Amino acid sequence: MTGFDLSRRTGWPEDMRLLLERYPREVWPGHSNLGQTARFWLQRHDMFRELGGALRSATGEFREGLVRPPEFQAWFVPRLQFFLNELNNHHHIEDYSYFPLFREAEPRLLKGFDILENDHEVIHVAIGKVARAANELLQSMQKDSLQRSVDHYANVSDVLLAGLLRHLDDEEDLIIPLILDRTEETLGL
Repeated sequence: MTGFDLSRRTGWPEDMRLLLERYPREVWPGHSNLGQTARFWLQRHDMFRELGGALRSATGEFREGLVRPPEFQAWFVPRLQFFLNELNNHHHIEDYSYFPLFREAEPRLLKGFDILENDHEVIHVAIGKVARAANELLQSMQKDSLQRSVDHYANVSDVLLAGLLRHLDDEEDLIIPLILDRTEETLGL
């Protein structure tokens, strides 16, 4: 998607902000149309932000030698596996359940949903890179290549997290105003 590269995007252009201007983020928490599904969905996004940040912090501490390899590995492995698996599942549900409903409800935002689906593809390529880099890191725990492996993992993980954070914000800015405008019930959620 030319012009909407996830690594360069800074938000939506004006034509994709039509409902966001009517329903800015400040009104979301107290809005009567913010239903149970939307609240759960936002909580999942917050979980991805928090866990992504925790993984980044733990990796930084490990890079700096503040955490020994066995402790890092014990903490890191289950959380990274959970993070990547849940992210994959979350995007699958969005692509096949939520996005079709939203596309039908608001044709003016079709381009936005195409962009979000493309983001999912980009993010999944990054997930693969992170998984490979994490495996290399874990395999190098007892070798001289540990620093190189942790640096490589940190770099590919940072790319994933930066793109993910941009994607989550853009996704919320497109979808939550649509839900507030139409209601969950009307949208079929």
